[in-house]
Amino acid sequence: MNKIVFDIETSNTFQDIGSNNPASLDISVVGVYDYANDKYKAFLVEEFNKLWPIIENAQILITFNGDHFDIPLLNKYYPGDLLKLKSVDILKEMYKSAGRRMKLDQIAEGTLGANKSGHGLDAIKWWRNGEIEKVKRYCLNDVRLTKDIYEYALKESKLIFKEGPNLNEVKLDVSDWGKTPESATLNRTLPF
Repeated sequence: MNKIVFDIETSNTFQDIGSNNPASLDISVVGVYDYANDKYKAFLVEEFNKLWPIIENAQILITFNGDHFDIPLLNKYYPGDLLKLKSVDILKEMYKSAGRRMKLDQIAEGTLGANKSGHGLDAIKWWRNGEIEKVKRYCLNDVRLTKDIYEYALKESKLIFKEGPNLNEVKLDVSDWGKTPESATLNRTLPF
């Protein structure tokens, strides 16, 4: 079974577009970790023809806030329907167990002892300043953190988030994270 971890950076903000609908934003960079070939790669919009085969070979999409943000936004660009693929949204899973939202940075610091390399608004500023490689590095760092958090949760059935000086453990039911529903099929848009 193939899984991918991905994250999206945008070139604009909700304030810029006057909406809180993620699909109204514009993508600057998509970062991906592909379990099939153990590689990280960042894609600009004009390179999406290279991204689609990776997406279409995946049975599970792993994200942090992807069900609400990343998947609907990427789906706007995709000629098929990404909503048909199974997703594991770590933020959603933490919310189900902890009853509250938290930041990727809080979970990365608590679980891994690592931090994000910036903030999403930094990535928009870098993009606008033409610092494309910096945006790619930032995005791929978030992908690495999400992947490491996902793997920790699979192994330990828990995650830890930091709030102030406190570490808070959250038990997770990960029993179906690796299972692909038989009904989850993607309308493939590319010939292979």
